[in-house]
Amino acid sequence: MEPSSTSSSSPSPRLSSKIMPHVTDLESGYVSAASSTASSTGELPQVTLTQPHIKHLNQQLEKMSAMDRLRFVKICFPNLYQSTAFGLTGLVSTDMLSKIEKESPGSSPVDLIFLDTLYHFDETYALVERVKERYPSIRVHAYKPHDANTTAEFEERYGEKLYETAAELYDWIAKVEPQQRAYSELNVAAVLTGRRRSQGGERDKIGVLEVDDETGIIKINPLVDWSFAQVKAYITENNIPYNELLDRGYKSVGDWHSTSPVSAGEDERAGRWKGQAKTECGIHNKKSRYALYLQEMQRKAEEEELKAALEKVERAQQVEDSTEAAST
Repeated sequence: MEPSSTSSSSPSPRLSSKIMPHVTDLESGYVSAASSTASSTGELPQVTLTQPHIKHLNQQLEKMSAMDRLRFVKICFPNLYQSTAFGLTGLVSTDMLSKIEKESPGSSPVDLIFLDTLYHFDETYALVERVKERYPSIRVHAYKPHDANTTAEFEERYGEKLYETAAELYDWIAKVEPQQRAYSELNVAAVLTGRRRSQGGERDKIGVLEVDDETGIIKINPLVDWSFAQVKAYITENNIPYNELLDRGYKSVGDWHSTSPVSAGEDERAGRWKGQAKTECGIHNKKSRYALYLQEMQRKAEEEELKAALEKVERAQQVEDSTEAAST
């Protein structure tokens, strides 16, 4: 396969001409956790799993090595992609997949999906190019926020420091919507992630295999039971390119405005959204954080409308009372 990279900032079917769609538009694609791609494409699901089936698969996958898990899911799931921000765990999976591809040259390759928020560190963008050089057969599908190809264009359209003034809206525009667009355009049925239990937070009980309740996409965590030390050791032993920020105290790297180094003894994701009651950006939540945000905004708007209507009635009543008083 010829190496190539694609990039998209076009709107998905879920993003209407209005930047803030109605909450029901966001939730209209919710499907049973037993099917894959039904919500993102509007077509019949490519993969259908019952809950007992998922439980059985997880029991078997827990006994396998990471390489064997990847071998299995490559055969089992159609339209399999790897969603990555080029963190250490994702890099291990990419390297393992390259080895599996050499074992079976005729097998379907696993392309990468990279959500380019336009706020990644320069070191992250440099790493993307180094990874492409190391794995020339890789195809990277980069997805940017709708109608923005640069940070300047993003801020002109959505405002400066949106990540501070409206964090939930930022997550939706920069991450959730581009991910939904990627899944729809690429007809994704299953994705490999870099999530591990040792990362702490809401990830400590995840299985090897999950089904996203919101999209119906099958999510596979091939290194779910690895520690940070195991991941780093594999990177070192296999001389895999990695983000230079890790040599400066960072362990989990995201956007520059919400990532900081961690201290000894802290969870590896402690540097993400430090000081905030937040551990995920929205793409791994059971339900879109922005959908919840919209619900709250809609509730407040309805309260304001009701208040304005009552005030209008009261003013009309006062006018009527004044008129009656003047006529007597």
